[in-house]
Amino acid sequence: MKKRTKLGSTPTGPAQKRVVILGLAPVDALDVIGPAEVFALANRMHAGETAPYVLELVSAGTDVYVESETGIGLRGHRTLADERRASRPIDTLIVATGTGSLEHLDGTAIDWLRVRAKTARRVCSICVGAFALAEAGLLDGRRATTHWAMANRLAERYPAVQVDPNPIWVKHGNLYTSAGITAGIDLALALVGEDLGNSVALELAKGLVLFLRRPGGQAQFSVSLQAQKRMSPALDALRLWVNEHLGAEITVEMLADVANTSVRTLVRMFQREMKTTPAKYVEEVRLEAVCQALELGGRSLESIARRYGYQSVDVLRRAFVRRLGVTPKEYAQRFGTAATGPDEIEVSQSGRASVQRAYVP
Repeated sequence: MKKRTKLGSTPTGPAQKRVVILGLAPVDALDVIGPAEVFALANRMHAGETAPYVLELVSAGTDVYVESETGIGLRGHRTLADERRASRPIDTLIVATGTGSLEHLDGTAIDWLRVRAKTARRVCSICVGAFALAEAGLLDGRRATTHWAMANRLAERYPAVQVDPNPIWVKHGNLYTSAGITAGIDLALALVGEDLGNSVALELAKGLVLFLRRPGGQAQFSVSLQAQKRMSPALDALRLWVNEHLGAEITVEMLADVANTSVRTLVRMFQREMKTTPAKYVEEVRLEAVCQALELGGRSLESIARRYGYQSVDVLRRAFVRRLGVTPKEYAQRFGTAATGPDEIEVSQSGRASVQRAYVP
């Protein structure tokens, strides 16, 4: 018999926010339990008479049990049919599913989601739950994220969605999308921060032994990770060589020599396998390493520039602004380990060379 985990529920009080997690089975169990633990801990830590949240799991299936991809079932509070009949107000609606659900998303649940999104204060997705929001048309014309390995699939299936594979989570209007799996915890912490203040969210993060905003992220060195997924053995060996020589001058001719091929052939290989040029790839890897160094702190910008192959701080600064849209100093202030300001609403999923900063359209 499968283990069943029950999420607690209490009657909604006048000052409470009703948080509904819609589970489209089979869900990734952590996509449900991770955010739920954040809201539950916020209730436990609350000093007032009325807990701030009522947390409920709604099953999109025919019974209250939501099966997960781990084989561990979650016992919800009601089915979607029950929820439709009751039609109670929802403050925050969170959609969780799993990769096994993406080819047969429940049409009834999608229709309900499309309607209820009009009245909920916030509508959120965890990881591949973004596919359900996109299927409902809620992300059309909006910026969104998902697990970095599923980003291309989301963009190809729903071309009207502005998919960004880099952030931990993105807010666009009242729509929130988060990256892979544990990123749902980051998003839930941010939602509590919006409701109860950044200091409360920080205490929750401490209680959960987490960063309020993680200095690295879900896919550390995502340029390299995604490159490995697509590269032939020849380019994979070249990738390793680039990572070992970031502090030195790297030209296309040098890369061609290392790969034992011509420059023209190397350029074609990068275009075919990486959809970029050798020079742009090297710059992305360098800037990714710079981002990671800035997030970790402890080094001067001068030493970082030298370490990663930039002739001067000015050269690094220009490349950084051109690619990321902010200066290295601004990036460090927002995403360094010492940054604690409450206004950041988008967190880096990785050190990848991309715009990783607060984003509110």
